[in-house]
Amino acid sequence: MEIALGTGNEHKVFEINEIVKGVNKNIVFVLPKGEFNPVEDGSTFEENSLIKAREGARLSGMLTLADDSGLCIDALDGAPGLYSARYAGTQDEKIARILKELEGKENRKAKFVCCMTLVDKDGNVVHTTRGECHGHIIKERKGTNGFGYDPVFMPDGFDITLAEMSENGKNAISHRGRALVKMLDFIKDMEH
Repeated sequence: MEIALGTGNEHKVFEINEIVKGVNKNIVFVLPKGEFNPVEDGSTFEENSLIKAREGARLSGMLTLADDSGLCIDALDGAPGLYSARYAGTQDEKIARILKELEGKENRKAKFVCCMTLVDKDGNVVHTTRGECHGHIIKERKGTNGFGYDPVFMPDGFDITLAEMSENGKNAISHRGRALVKMLDFIKDMEH
């Protein structure tokens, strides 16, 4: 079963297909054809994932899954949140910005949130899921795996950052992994 992924990010397609391999061998996610450039103007992760899913369905004419995710930091009133990908220019600048904004703050609790929306080829919502990974922001970068804010995010119950974990280790506890496993369970039931 081929399902389009509402993204223009090939790394995301690879990461999601890696998670899927261990759960459901019948599903392969593919990039939609054409220029994927939706206007993400929703006010929640759920709304933005729906916007991306509908754009992917429009381009592919297929069942489409999309996600929207971000880092929410308690001491920054949930920022960067919906703006995680656009919080600064480069990944290094994004990390530098949150580390600077957290200087002198004792509460460094944070969570990664991922919302996934599955739509049919016409853009109608079939199912939605949400996954969260709770932890805290450490004071300096550690690790070189992963991407985004992974080098400064230490998940609860671990003494290493997401960027120090193997891909499989991270996928087992990540917000995206958790949301995806719930979605794959739903799709498996749909297939029968």
